[in-house]
Order: sequence, then C-alpha cells, then structure tokens
Amino acid sequence: MWLGVFLLLAVTVLLGCLRYGTEVIEFSQIFHIMMQGLTSVSSRSVEADPTNVILLHVRLPRLLLAFFVGGSLAAVGVSLQALLRNPLADPFVLGISSGAALGAAIALLFGVGASMWSLSALPVCAFIGAVVSLLIIYRIAATQYGFSIYTLLLAGVVLSAIFSALITFLTSVADPNRVFGMLAWLMGSLTGPDYPTLGILTFYLGIGLVVLGSQAQSLNLLTLGEEAARSLGVEVERVKKLVFFATALMTGAVVAFSGLIGFVGLIVPHAVRLALGADHRLLLPIAGLTGGIFLMVADTVARTLFSPAEIPVGVVTALVGGPVFLYLLMNRRAQLVT
Repeated sequence: MWLGVFLLLAVTVLLGCLRYGTEVIEFSQIFHIMMQGLTSVSSRSVEADPTNVILLHVRLPRLLLAFFVGGSLAAVGVSLQALLRNPLADPFVLGISSGAALGAAIALLFGVGASMWSLSALPVCAFIGAVVSLLIIYRIAATQYGFSIYTLLLAGVVLSAIFSALITFLTSVADPNRVFGMLAWLMGSLTGPDYPTLGILTFYLGIGLVVLGSQAQSLNLLTLGEEAARSLGVEVERVKKLVFFATALMTGAVVAFSGLIGFVGLIVPHAVRLALGADHRLLLPIAGLTGGIFLMVADTVARTLFSPAEIPVGVVTALVGGPVFLYLLMNRRAQLVT
C-alpha cells in the first residue's frame, strides 16, 4: 500500500514541478504536450513549438535526473546507516562523494566525458574514487567493537578536506574554459541532461539498486549487530562487500552526472524511518521514492526562487540538510551521555 501511495505522490510532484520555471506552463498544456509527445515523438510540430521543447527536452529530463539522483542517494544512505549502525552515515558526510568527485575531476581533466562513449566511462572513474574513500574510512574507523561514530565523522571531514584541496589544485591547473563548468558541477548541478545520458545513468544505478534490494533482509539483521547477524545465518563479510560495492557504484554514478549534492542520504532515510519503521524491505524503496521527490522539489526551488537566475541545487540541500545533521549529531551525543 505504502509503495503505491508514494509512487502516486512521485508522479504528482513530477507534474507539479513541470509547471514551474522561467515560463509557467499550465497543467492542461502539460497533459496535452505529454500525450502529443507519446503519440508522435518524431512530429515536427512537437519539436517546433518552444513550449514543447522546454517541457520535453529541458524540464522533464532534468526532473527525471533529480528523481534518479535523489532516490539513489537516499537508498545509499539507508544502506550505509544500517551497515554501520549509525544514523549519521551518509555518502556526503563520510567523504565518499568527495572521493567520487576527485575521481571524476581527474577523468574530466584528461578528457573523459568529452563524448558519449567516454561519458559512459566517467562513472567508473568516480566509482574508483568512491571505493578508495570507503576503504580509507573503513580502515580508520573500524575496531573489534564496531565503528566509532566520532572517528567515522572525523575521518569523513578530513578526507573531504583533502579531496577538496586536490580538486581545487586540479581546477587551478586545468584549461580555463573548463574550470567554470567544473566549479558549477562541484556545487551540485542538474543542468542539461538528455535522454541518452539518463539511459547511461540508469544502467549504473540499476545495478546498485538491485544489489541493495537483494540485501534488505540481511540489513535488517545487521542492525542487531554483527555477532547477532552471524548467529542468524548472515554472511556478514559478503554483505559488507556487496553493500560497499553498490554504494560506491551508485555514489560514483550520481557524482559523475550531477556533482556534489549533500545531505539527501542523511535526512530522507531518517524521516522515513521515523514514519514507517526500520524494515529495510519497505524502507529502501520508500526512502528511494522520497529522496527522488525531495530532490525534484529542491531543484524546482533552485531554478525558480531567483528566476531567471539559478542557484545550484546542492546549495538548497545543504541549507536544509545542514541544520538537520547538527540536530541529529547533538541528539546522538545527548543519548550517549545519558
């Protein structure tokens, strides 16, 4: 039931977000253009009308990208929080996104992504950066008693600072014509996707989502602790490797196509968990849908708040997620003290 409700909500929000932008498009026009586009995709009349172009080739692919990115970040956040048994785990906070950004920045510096064929390899470069970041964090924070929350967060902050410094160095020596685009991308940008790009992104994200979905029951048991999970038949090390692989792949793909968008994987899983409980068989898909809805709304705010100027969507998510992160951190510390 809940899955159907959130699917309907996602479609409703998508239609609502399609309406707003520099030019407001009435819902009657939206339905007419969508039906016309579905029945006559190659029609010259569809392509010639500026409103049709804005809706079908600018807003719709951009909102689909926002939905895919937001949903993936939320699913990754859910999985990391279960695996590390820590509600503050998030690819952005832990520095995984920064590692992926460094991998993608190095690839862009050497020309990967300049064509459609090489664009498909860009997430692989970001994936390598995300894996390196994950391995470093794991080695620093893991102890025989689990993961230290403050060591985990400190390692993430330090890694983010180091990777950000390396990215800044790369932008300072890169071709000046590329620097502006790289900086906008690093702040989180959903500008300019096309349908072939969405197809490439969907391929990478689909692999990760299938892997995470297959481990939902194991994640339920891992929240009880590794020893308890082992006693219940969970192959803990295998689950860790699969989840780390999927989260690194999805984070790398998201960062490669949309840059650094933070806190979606932190606040959305927390909110959905409070509302619907911690069964990951339900939590994973609902958090994914909610993350997609959240980022579609955030992107609409980013492109309409100061229209015709546009602010990076990463700024919006940080302004919303930053205070929530501080609240969770203070609440967690209070629980540990008491």
